Amino acid sequence: MKAMILAGGLSTRLYPLTRQVPKPLVPVAGEPNAAHVIRYLKRYGFNEIAINIFYLPDAIREALGDGSRFGVHLEYLHERELMGSAGALKQMESYFSDSDDFIVVGCDDLTDLPLDALLARHRANRAIATIGLVPRERVDQYGVVVLDDDERIVGFQEKPALGTERSRLVNTGIYAFSRSIFNEIPAATFYDFGKQVFPALEAARAAFFGFRAPDAYWSDIGTPEEYRRATYDVLEGRFVPIGARPVGVAADAEIATGARIEGKVWIGAGARIERGAHVVGPSVVGVGASVGRDALVERSVLWDRAEIGAGSRLRDALVGLDYRVEAGSELIACSVANE
Repeated sequence: MKAMILAGGLSTRLYPLTRQVPKPLVPVAGEPNAAHVIRYLKRYGFNEIAINIFYLPDAIREALGDGSRFGVHLEYLHERELMGSAGALKQMESYFSDSDDFIVVGCDDLTDLPLDALLARHRANRAIATIGLVPRERVDQYGVVVLDDDERIVGFQEKPALGTERSRLVNTGIYAFSRSIFNEIPAATFYDFGKQVFPALEAARAAFFGFRAPDAYWSDIGTPEEYRRATYDVLEGRFVPIGARPVGVAADAEIATGARIEGKVWIGAGARIERGAHVVGPSVVGVGASVGRDALVERSVLWDRAEIGAGSRLRDALVGLDYRVEAGSELIACSVANE
């Protein structure tokens, strides 16, 4: 079966972290989230996967390869110009010519939403499109979907103000499509699912449905707040991506005498925790990263080869690839990275 990962965006909401690192390679528990997505698709039998790339495409190809290490085949669409979420899919129309139905998922989705059940409901409804939905108590930061009694989509709200929401079901960005969806997307045109395709389907009363997944885990790691939440959830065992090492210390990491490791942590290969340093979970210390003498790293995520200077204090911080935090610095609930 075939699927597509949408990965062409610039992930500006995660700047400055994603200046150096393209959106699909944002790490969760030491591995690019796109790798988690690929394994998720593979679990449900999707072994032919297209992925669109735009920013730092060579880094993505190098990291993911041809997909063989995941047991799948990756087909790359290198967009020279971004054409929107639907426009990217349109460019792969010939790739899906032998597929009656297929799945599309975002590269920043961390989830276990049941794709087999989503696809079964999609087929039972003879739908042109079906959106995976999860409930949220607070929906003001999400796209909200309104259903009728037959689960047909009859409305959308984008980040509704508190108290104005018509539903507490949010769009996960996980879609089942029939091949006829290509008739709804013009060629060689910037076109978006949320702003153009879906409103047109709803207005036309097309066979356009929602699929409720009340027990599924889902996080969109595209904002610092959600990225931190997803990372903490993985470290604390609320969600474990397929094939991931959620916690623990790599065998070749160097933990100095007098350093303290407390709580749920992920410490990568070649990392160094120096004397007097204190790492408090949930925290990630990436591959080759270092925490200097007497420094505190609490509820923070250090990407690969980050360096934390002696005596620094970090709480709820995100530190980007190869970034050096000067000795004695204090970083509280912020993101820092090389530009």
